[in-house]
Amino acid sequence: MFALIKELHQHKVKIIITTDHGTVKVNNAIKVVGDRNTTTNLRYKNGKNLNYNANEVFEIRQPEKAHLPKSNLSTSYIFATNYDFLAYPNNFNYYVSYYKNTFQHGGISMEEMIIPFIKLKPNQ
Repeated sequence: MFALIKELHQHKVKIIITTDHGTVKVNNAIKVVGDRNTTTNLRYKNGKNLNYNANEVFEIRQPEKAHLPKSNLSTSYIFATNYDFLAYPNNFNYYVSYYKNTFQHGGISMEEMIIPFIKLKPNQ
């Protein structure tokens, strides 16, 4: 990478380096109940008839207002925040022990919402 940057510098090329958003090391399970069509992601879920504690998640009940797809009339979205992950009550303890302290993608956190980048320009 350094050799490439040096070569581009000699040709007076501007460079922008960026990366995909990150992951979060999760450690707190939040119980969620959904039907069989609910998404399986650990950091967000969408579907109809989701049951959860609204104080523990970020919820969007009107997906069209957030420019999210709406597959049926009662589609809603929930997102894990901080270091939480979403788990179903059946086999809850198994999933908690399996996923606790793992790195997960999605949800709402600084690591997921901010995309780092750097802009390099050659000396004139």
